[in-house]
Amino acid sequence: MANFAKPSAPRFSVEVYQNEFLAEGARDVHAIVTVTSTGGATATRTAVAPGGAAVVIMVDCSGSMEYPPDKMRGAREATAAAVDTLRDGTAFAVIAGTHVAKEVFPRRGLLAIADATTRAQAKEALRGLSSGGGTAIGTWLRLADGLLRGSTAAIRHGILLTDGRNEHEDPAVLRATLDACAGRFTCDARGVGTDWEVKEVTGIASALLGTADIVADPARLTADFTHMMENVMGKEVADVSLRLWTPVGAEVLYVKQVAPAVQDLTGRRTEASPRAGDYPTGSWGDESREYHVCVRVPGASVGQEMLAARAALVMPGAPGEAPAVLAQGLVRAVWTDDLAASTAINPQVAHYTGQAELAQAIQQGLEARKLGDVGGATAKLGRAVQLASSSGNADTAKLLAKVVDVVDAAAGTVRLKAKVADADEMTLETRSTQTVRVRKS
Repeated sequence: MANFAKPSAPRFSVEVYQNEFLAEGARDVHAIVTVTSTGGATATRTAVAPGGAAVVIMVDCSGSMEYPPDKMRGAREATAAAVDTLRDGTAFAVIAGTHVAKEVFPRRGLLAIADATTRAQAKEALRGLSSGGGTAIGTWLRLADGLLRGSTAAIRHGILLTDGRNEHEDPAVLRATLDACAGRFTCDARGVGTDWEVKEVTGIASALLGTADIVADPARLTADFTHMMENVMGKEVADVSLRLWTPVGAEVLYVKQVAPAVQDLTGRRTEASPRAGDYPTGSWGDESREYHVCVRVPGASVGQEMLAARAALVMPGAPGEAPAVLAQGLVRAVWTDDLAASTAINPQVAHYTGQAELAQAIQQGLEARKLGDVGGATAKLGRAVQLASSSGNADTAKLLAKVVDVVDAAAGTVRLKAKVADADEMTLETRSTQTVRVRKS
């Protein structure tokens, strides 16, 4: 029998980076809120208390997974590796997804509890995975949701693999499913090969606060699945929200996660009180994320100052108890007639504004390229090259160089390549939202 030890809970801290000085009458306050979680468990094979985490792996078994055969083989091997990475005590299940969803393991409408026996049983069941049928991803997610809702686990997570488009389901059905599942579990999504739709896969991950990526070569699935599961096993706190309180007369214009990837949370606000709203951030382990907050305050005269917002990390309390405040920071506004002070741009704000623009420029440039708009594509992708170069985003710069010939990175002068491999274009689009942090001086 495993000896279960409750891992230590992570500690949260909040730091606010901003230029609080505004010119007389100016109203928009920008701040980067850095949230860091430290001191939690690490992703090692340490037995955890039952109920700590629950994971459902959804594997595409549609007919296209058999072409070429290494896709299905790679999916089986990758799922087996992910099962091997589960800590003892983790609840889990595996789903085969086609135009319907079927339980592969444990096949009882319940989740299994990971130990040496159930891991071996799950890997044996994976040998029977075969391809055939269509693709209706919403059915996979609904079955995963049903299994996870039956668990008392604090961390509820899905891993979804697909190789094709969601052709056997109305897009509205998938959207409704994502809306229903949001907040109930998080989900990482992966596309294998090059026949899937980037916006579908990234849309699933975005809605469910997970990561999205391409695995063009099925041989790389095992390493990717293992890494994803290690990250899940490192999560210790779930259902954390960024709560923004603003004073009377102030309003939140937007909230965006800007590191490690761009994610717009503005439309996902839920009201916590008449002056406060919560923005979901999902589950946390040992990690740091950054959020760009923009608040519009009433205009004021020189010499006045005010608290523009209070940013707090909160998580639900026990039944009947108020939410627990994990950490908080303050966003201030001070009106001045010092032109140098009021026009200075905080380095963190400038950097992440550029990273958000970089993601948008890539997406718009690739869309223009697909539409045959050579001039628009060249301008947008040239701007992306310029931003990637100036911000030190070397990974994105390398991906861009596979789509355009770079003449002058600093000036953003590029030429569209005549031929671009599908995998290179899809990789750039899928990873366009990944950002780099502010370079330390």
